[in-house]
Order: sequence, then C-alpha cells, then structure tokens
Amino acid sequence: MDGRQLKAFIAVFEERNITAAARRLHLSQPALSGTIKSLEDLLGAQLFTREARGVAVTEAARILYPQARRILSQTDSMTRQFRQGGNVSAIDIGIEADIAGQDVAVFVRLARQAMPALFVNLLDGCKGDARLSTEDGRCEDELFLPLFAEPYVLAIPEGADAEGLPWIVCPNHPTHQRLLPYYGAAAGAPAASAETLALALDLVAAGLGACVAPESLARAHTNVDVASIDGFEMSRRVGICYAVQALDQSVLATLIDQLRAAAVLPPVTT
Repeated sequence: MDGRQLKAFIAVFEERNITAAARRLHLSQPALSGTIKSLEDLLGAQLFTREARGVAVTEAARILYPQARRILSQTDSMTRQFRQGGNVSAIDIGIEADIAGQDVAVFVRLARQAMPALFVNLLDGCKGDARLSTEDGRCEDELFLPLFAEPYVLAIPEGADAEGLPWIVCPNHPTHQRLLPYYGAAAGAPAASAETLALALDLVAAGLGACVAPESLARAHTNVDVASIDGFEMSRRVGICYAVQALDQSVLATLIDQLRAAAVLPPVTT
C-alpha cells in the first residue's frame, strides 16, 4: 500500500464520483479506477460499488478512510519536518470564518510558546489536523480545548447613534436564540440576515444596521464602532477542535498536551 493508492482512495471516498476524483487528482479515469482496483486487490476487500450517478462506499471503505487520512497526514508532516530541518515539527490548522486575525495571532503565539520548534501552517476553513474555532462550532465527534474567552459587543456603523438602528441578525448562528430577548420586538423586522458574523459586520460597516458580535471580530472591521452591551452579558470560548483519531499524529498530541498544561481555562471534552 502506497501514498498514491491512499490519495486515490481518499479522493473517491470524499467525492463519491470517479470523474470528480480523477479531475481533482489530475488523472485519467482509467488510471484512477486501476489504482483503486489494485488497492482493493491488496486489501482483499471491495471499497466502492458503482451507482447510476457515482459510487457508494462499503463498510470496508468507512473503516479504511480515517486510517488512510491519518497515514497521509503523518507522512506529510514527516516530509515537512525534514525539509524544514530535523528539529522542526509542522502542523496544519484550519481557521473558521468567524475567527478574527487577532485570535489567530494569539493562538500562534500560544502554540509557539508551547512548542518553540513548531511550524504552524494555517488553512482556510474546515481543514487540517485540527481547527481553531469556537466551542459552539465543534462537531459532534470532536473534542474541544478552550484557549481563551472574549466578550460579545454591540457593533454599530462608525459615528452612528445606536438608538433606533435596525438589527442585522444571523439566524443560523448558535447565539441567535440567546440574543432574541435583547433584540426585542425589533428582531421581527431586521435590516438583513447573514450566514456568518463576519458578513453581518460587513453590513454594519456599510451603514445598514447594528449587530452583536465577538469583540475581536468587530474591532477588526473598519468603519465599525464598538460598545458594551448594557444589561446583557455574553462571551465565547475560542480553542482547538480536533478528532480523537487525530491524536495519533504525535505533533498534534504533543501540542494539545502542552496547551492543556498552560491553559487558563479548563479543557472541555463533552
């Protein structure tokens, strides 16, 4: 079993389509199908079954997938380590949309303090060995290590009076229901709704209304003024979301242990 076979398997597993996977890997469909067939022969198990509009994964494929991801992750980490010098360890960290640059900088400093020889490769979105996210943004099968907390604030257009401004709301955000008592009757007629807090703040900066957002994210936007929320306190915890199986990668396991030992906030795993 080699890296070429594992990359082919992962691409087909994630795309559920031979054509899309071949395009992703810059291979011909026959070449990709042949690679998958050689892997199935090696394992003595069928990994995919063809369907009218793609492929379906077998139970054997579901078992292999996390192991294949882990093996490739370890191989890539090892390659980066030797290319960058034998004393350097590397890790990929995904950054979620509603994490401000200030928070990313705090995380990188904490990570480098915990492991001085660590090289942190930042990726956009739900990628990498682990994610920098919020506690309410973790998936069901992930653990969460909180690193720091920050308050939510009222964000209004620069120079505007908060009184009478319409709300810009994020109905799909975990905080929305908690904020309804604060919005009051005005919640029924918002100026706009946004998928993310960052998008809501873009609308605030454009002068369309006010929103409630984490302080670091609000202060990162130009043309936005920040005020405390009178009579309503809310905060969020920012930290690392990671899958249990990701701890098989020694670099991540060491980083989690070192950050947990240094963390002011207690770790949360449920």
